[in-house]
Amino acid sequence: MRLMIMFDLPVETAKQRKAYRQFRKSLINEGFLMIQYPVYVRVCVNRKSATFMEQRLRRLVPAEGLIQSLIVTEKQYSEMHFLVGHSIDDVRNTSDRTVIL
Repeated sequence: MRLMIMFDLPVETAKQRKAYRQFRKSLINEGFLMIQYPVYVRVCVNRKSATFMEQRLRRLVPAEGLIQSLIVTEKQYSEMHFLVGHSIDDVRNTSDRTVIL
């Protein structure tokens, strides 16, 4: 499963910029990778872990702005089309590094 986070946060004041930076840093610390400017994705083992991560992120969201999440399967994610550009072959962006005990 993939958990995608898409956001549009205000950055007009110093307080808003700080909230933006803290949220972005939190996403990176939770294992999310930026696939496009403000779109982040994380590999999850199953829907339950994706839902858990989504709930965990609720604690980190700033008070203002728009933040959306989308859970997709690996098959749906792999069928993404690139109209311009190409995919990044980063091991962190694959399920190959996932170990199930």
